[in-house]
Amino acid sequence: MENKFDREKHVYRNDEFSEILKNAVRFFHGTPVFQIPPPEPFIGSGVYAFYYIGKTGIYAKFGKEINRTAYNVPIYVGKAVPDGWRQSRNVGTADEKAKLFCRMKEHVRSIQSTNSLSVVDFHCRFMIFEGEARNMITAVEAALIAEKTPLWNSVVDGFGNHAPGIRRKDGRLPAWDTLHPGRGWTAQMSGERPEARDIQRRVKDYMVGLRL
Repeated sequence: MENKFDREKHVYRNDEFSEILKNAVRFFHGTPVFQIPPPEPFIGSGVYAFYYIGKTGIYAKFGKEINRTAYNVPIYVGKAVPDGWRQSRNVGTADEKAKLFCRMKEHVRSIQSTNSLSVVDFHCRFMIFEGEARNMITAVEAALIAEKTPLWNSVVDGFGNHAPGIRRKDGRLPAWDTLHPGRGWTAQMSGERPEARDIQRRVKDYMVGLRL
């Protein structure tokens, strides 16, 4: 016998989860800030944000206004998850790898590969999750992105991309690499290349609407 469909019987609601997520976001915003990369390696997985503080170029509004006196709006938010996380392996066990630190170092190399950006113009903050709390990594990352809509998570996508596999080399060049060329692996990509002028126009529109 088939049940009559009732959408309400499938909707999960829990105010406690919402409060836990808000608490995690508040904690994140209170964590110490460092230049990139952090001063020393550390063990753990979690969530991180990069803040642009440069006062010249297309992103100058971040340094001159938005992040002038405090780290108010990140340019990018990302995550680093434990090995086996997607297959639900090792969740709740000790994380013995510097996943979060290594992920940020990888981004530092991406910035250093360009002629249009400098690592001295970026600071970061990060939040380490341990044990069962690591199940919240993706939710906290999503909450932070929804809160501020970081530029490199939206208009200029592709900063967090890895070198594509051989079957993906005919894919579209990411907007980030179009605006900030230099990563070696992008030379192998044979797909469509966006117009830099179009991306620059969208960046300018974003910056005009950017508020604290």
